[in-house]
Amino acid sequence: MKRHISKYTSCLLLMLGIIATQSCTKNFDTLNVNPNASSKAVPQYIFTKAEYDGTARMLDLLLGTMQYTTSFNDVAGFGSKYVLAQSQQSFAAFANAYPNEINELVEVIKAAGTDASQVNLVAEARIWRVYCFSRLTDLYGDIPYSQAAQGYNGSIYKPAYDAQKDIYADMLKELDQAATSLDASKATFGAADLIYGGSTDKWKKFAYSLMLRCAMRMTKVDITSAQSWATKAIAGGVILNDADIAKVSYVGSGQDINKNPLANDLWNSDYIAQNGSTNTEGGKYQDAFISYLKANKDPRLGVVSIVYNSGVADTTSSIQKGMSASLNAKPADFVTYSEPNPKTILLLNSPRLVFTAAESYFLLAEAASRGWYSAATASSLYESGIAASMRQWAIIGGSAGAISDAQINTYINYHKFNSAGTLDQKMAQIYTQFWIGIFPDAQEVFATYRRTGYPALVPNNYVGNATGGKIFRRMLYPISEQNLNAASYAAAIARQGADDFLTRMWWDK
Repeated sequence: MKRHISKYTSCLLLMLGIIATQSCTKNFDTLNVNPNASSKAVPQYIFTKAEYDGTARMLDLLLGTMQYTTSFNDVAGFGSKYVLAQSQQSFAAFANAYPNEINELVEVIKAAGTDASQVNLVAEARIWRVYCFSRLTDLYGDIPYSQAAQGYNGSIYKPAYDAQKDIYADMLKELDQAATSLDASKATFGAADLIYGGSTDKWKKFAYSLMLRCAMRMTKVDITSAQSWATKAIAGGVILNDADIAKVSYVGSGQDINKNPLANDLWNSDYIAQNGSTNTEGGKYQDAFISYLKANKDPRLGVVSIVYNSGVADTTSSIQKGMSASLNAKPADFVTYSEPNPKTILLLNSPRLVFTAAESYFLLAEAASRGWYSAATASSLYESGIAASMRQWAIIGGSAGAISDAQINTYINYHKFNSAGTLDQKMAQIYTQFWIGIFPDAQEVFATYRRTGYPALVPNNYVGNATGGKIFRRMLYPISEQNLNAASYAAAIARQGADDFLTRMWWDK
């Protein structure tokens, strides 16, 4: 029996060897080509994915840090409680950005090449790359930048970390060059551009708006450069009209990539039950946010917030209330606390607003307060920022987000700008309204809070927190960087400071 098995095995191996040899030599080129793959990178396809990826990670944990939301559950509590055991949540933005949008944009620019007819594709990819890198460096400080995503093209597998000061200098240069190179007579991404459909005029406004944002970020470390770049951005023309808002639209169905990323995350992680009681991660709006909206009779309260009243979502202002971030167990009256409105914040087909007219107006109000802008008063710009921040809810939620002109004007009349105040008093007014007006973009509010100190939030000294009861200043690098890119990681730490939540980055002095 053993001899028979041995013979059969030998024959079988011989047959397989013949087949394998024929398979490797006959029609090799044809058989080993994927008919569904492209032999050449198509920049339009990759750019669409890069836009989706660049807006996919909206860091809802920062909603808690900026005291919009909270949870009684420690697992979901890093944002509002800074729980040490959940500190790994801060790795996500870094770990996801490089293999996705950063890598994709490198490939877009490579595929478009130096062909003069493709100048708009390159320019718009450079602008979007600045947007993506700016949000990354504003979370971590020094990051891989000049050598980033060069593993395939340059065999750089352990990229150096660039100093944030140098990153900002290059980002501003990139925005300047990209904006001036845009040419309305040349080809664009067209429908592959989810933000502006290839409109070079609007991309130019977006570039200068980002330039203004980056310029104002430097006010504490390089006031001369901040003023110079802010002046250039204003002269170039920033986003001032609702029609020019940079936004990504979603269809709200099918695969998750087709759904508003923040709404989808909040919906699935916490609010999918729609009953106000069995919230998966114990989330509700935080008391600081709801109390401010109620105390100031803000018409946005009913737009963003509901309480489940007998199982029905109720927007009545008088019953809205926020939950304390200090809780460590589910309160008996949990159902009575406010949570995001399913018709606006949780709307899966709502657009993601990337850069709004409201933000431009608030930044211009600061510039005017500093004497850098004289075409309008700080007061009028501040009021325009409030009005724009209220109008944009109709863009997000349609009729459910509509706020009337009468409501807007009434609110502004009761929140007049103190033109005679000190610069600090003006900053307090501007950036408290910024806190309310830019919601739910908590990441941008987090950056502005660290730069200006406003709104004047009271930190949560929760038991077991990672910061000694202080609002953290930056995110932690992924542990994988210590293991796989140790030398570059060590150099960044030596230059910037400890890889710690309270280490301040270059512009945060």
